Amino acid sequence: MSEVRLFYIDDSGAQSAELVVFGWVELLVTDWRPALRSWLDWRKALHATTGLPASYELHATKFANGRGRPTKTDWDHSKAHRSAVMVEALGAIAGLPGVRTGAVFRDTKGTNYFDAKATAYADLVTTIDVRLVDTGQHGFVIMDGDGTDPSYRQAHRGLRLATRNLIEDPFFQGSHLSQWVQVADLVAYTAYQAVLRAPGKELMWEWYADLLGPACANGGRPQPI
Repeated sequence: MSEVRLFYIDDSGAQSAELVVFGWVELLVTDWRPALRSWLDWRKALHATTGLPASYELHATKFANGRGRPTKTDWDHSKAHRSAVMVEALGAIAGLPGVRTGAVFRDTKGTNYFDAKATAYADLVTTIDVRLVDTGQHGFVIMDGDGTDPSYRQAHRGLRLATRNLIEDPFFQGSHLSQWVQVADLVAYTAYQAVLRAPGKELMWEWYADLLGPACANGGRPQPI
């Protein structure tokens, strides 16, 4: 019986930036329990040191940019505190047992943004499927969202059934309901900052390479696709 690998994927990027990013975390089904236990232990420790509830949705765009009142204390007003948590979170992700990260991006200049996004996802799915075939594994994708975007299902159904090892359509889970999808969101956001390199956010430019790179499944940095 072949091993089964889980891929939790989230998107980042912006039409205004003409950039699409997909980030993910992957692990074998047999590593799911110890890895989740390790992440939840980190969330509990974070609560003890900062007051940030373990149940709070750690959504990168909102959290890193100072939105919301997660602790309902003055701690919330410090971007330095939030940046420190982001760094700690990324280090925790890289250290989760059996977990690897990955990220790809596509420049959408001169193209329809949403068509380019759909094509980028289809190319990512094909790349994952080829790797699964090469390693003799099977896999499932769990995506952030509600499943209303048909392009994600179309990408999976475009794989050749006779040879594909990526099973089923993607499964969808809202990030507020899933710690794993939140982890994927942190990876995707960090990859986006690494590629975008926006002025004023220089602190984030090397987070992916420095903190997630050692656990990255595709070269240590976000890769063009």
